[in-house]
Amino acid sequence: MEARAIARYIRMSPRKVRRVIDLVRGQEVDAALNALHFLRKRAALPIEKTLRSAVANMMNNPGAKKIDPENLYVKTAYVDSGFTMKRFRAGSMGRASRIRKRSCHITIVVSEYEPTIKA
Repeated sequence: MEARAIARYIRMSPRKVRRVIDLVRGQEVDAALNALHFLRKRAALPIEKTLRSAVANMMNNPGAKKIDPENLYVKTAYVDSGFTMKRFRAGSMGRASRIRKRSCHITIVVSEYEPTIKA
């Protein structure tokens, strides 16, 4: 069983968010939350909130009575680019230079460990 959470229209560059989300992909939820809490990057806060939301979605599933939160891990985590606001500011020789203010969408899927049985 798995659950996901999506944070949309985060006003941050997707490239900067991908640097942080690569750290938590594939980790256990406890280790990922601990790493995000003490990481000194601005992108860590929305990723931590999205991860907590995915865990809450997993716990509130109808069949979640038997799920232990310590057996959860980050199955997939990715960042897509959102809209780009285009702004202009003064450039050299009377020109206008474009500024792109980017945004992103964060998607995190958590799942529980599958017991592996060796034959």
